Amino acid sequence: MDHPDKILHDKILIVDFGSQVTQLIARRVREEKVYSEIVPYQKAAEAFARMKPTAVILSGGPASVLDKDAPSAPQAIFDAGVPVLGICYGEQTMAQQLGGLVEAGHHREFGRAEVTVTENSPLFEGVWTKGDKYPVWMSHGDRVTRLPQGFKVVGTSPNAPIAMIADEKRKFYATQFHLEVMHTPQGAQLLRNFIRKIAGCSGDWTMRAYKDEAIEKIRKQVGKGRVICGLSGGVDSAVAAVLIHEAIGDQLTCVFVDHGLLRLNEGKTVADLFRGHYNIPLVHVDASEPFLKALEGVSDPETKRKIIGKLFIDVFEAEAKKIGGAEFLAQGTLYPDVIESVSFTGGPSVTIKSHHNVGGLPARMNMKLVEPLRELFKDEVRALGRELGLPEVFVGRHPFPGPGLAIRCPGDITREKLEILRLADDIYIDEIRKAGLYDVIWQAFAVILPVKTVGVMGDGRTYDFVVGLRAVTSTDGMTADFYPFDMKFIGNVATRIINEVKGVNRVVYDITSKPPGTIEWE
Repeated sequence: MDHPDKILHDKILIVDFGSQVTQLIARRVREEKVYSEIVPYQKAAEAFARMKPTAVILSGGPASVLDKDAPSAPQAIFDAGVPVLGICYGEQTMAQQLGGLVEAGHHREFGRAEVTVTENSPLFEGVWTKGDKYPVWMSHGDRVTRLPQGFKVVGTSPNAPIAMIADEKRKFYATQFHLEVMHTPQGAQLLRNFIRKIAGCSGDWTMRAYKDEAIEKIRKQVGKGRVICGLSGGVDSAVAAVLIHEAIGDQLTCVFVDHGLLRLNEGKTVADLFRGHYNIPLVHVDASEPFLKALEGVSDPETKRKIIGKLFIDVFEAEAKKIGGAEFLAQGTLYPDVIESVSFTGGPSVTIKSHHNVGGLPARMNMKLVEPLRELFKDEVRALGRELGLPEVFVGRHPFPGPGLAIRCPGDITREKLEILRLADDIYIDEIRKAGLYDVIWQAFAVILPVKTVGVMGDGRTYDFVVGLRAVTSTDGMTADFYPFDMKFIGNVATRIINEVKGVNRVVYDITSKPPGTIEWE
């Protein structure tokens, strides 16, 4: 992966041992305005040599250091003289690799626990006090039972007598608990101490700096070549397009494929922004007829995605040939997409978030990729969009998947159902905006369910569709929790939808949460 290449920037390498919350470590580091990069432990030696990081963090993971062929950190990390922080499994492999002892725990700790600070340490400065107890989040079976040479115990817990360790001469620190999660209330402050005070990072990795460096990188990569960017109507591709346009001007042409699965007035919104506001060359293709025809009678969601993906590529490729002369294809790939495309075992996954991305780059197109957002999380993309001057109403838009309304229409897709869905979704979002909740919610949308129910409206009986509503809170879209609307709000939305959208007689609200992965309704 590319990374900021100006030597002035501090960088922190995060070695991933397979924890489900490794991305949260990267988030916490980025919050301190320091660049971070996650790599699987198998690729850590190469990444360490390439990045020359200011510090290293070793993540947690599901393995046991006592297993044969257990994952380990490259010895070069410990020999380089850079600060190292181990978290959970990271503590255990650090201790074992440096001469300590890890044993299978007789008393496991999973969930909430308390640690007692036994020694003062730069890791705790201004946050924790010697002798006091603090809530943390544990997740371990094994435990360190003998310290490596040079280390001391700085904290204990009831089931992990060596819960926090430090070798302050070498600036090696480790915690048995997860300090990156919200369930460790002051964990972010401890990480800040490691990043700022121990590692000495200045925190100069800002969106303004990123923008300037990305523009230079794009110019260097593209030269005098031409770039085609596929717009989806979402924030990612829009920010990528505006950034690239700022770098190379009219060498960029955007192609917006309307596949008939867009939200209400989506095409006009995109065209007005790019043609009117930015004067970016835009080809607007109405391809709704072939898409909807190909989707007739198809109910399997993965089949829908494949159909949409193939047709999208075909249409996009045809337009690229008409334009002619383009050497580069721009995509709004984000950092979570990059991480998810490389599994913990180091091999590429079969698909990259297939609910979101509708197609790859066909080899026959013989084009090079320009992906200026691949180092950013979603909220960082929004910050970059603001830095580029995109209107807030566009920058703050909720995420919209590549396959569009197809994955919000379980079962077969018809024009009638799409029209119902568009109108219901528009009413739902309108009410959210009126309530001042749009920017509080990460993503909200309506779904038309593949069932009809009997209802009574006035003096007559109806047999119409059910609309489901979903709204979630999230930081970067990797995990999500439902938004707790009051019932009066849900009642108002349901009343409007039933009264204003012909074909709907029932509205339901989804209150499920989502672990790492898709937050769409599937």
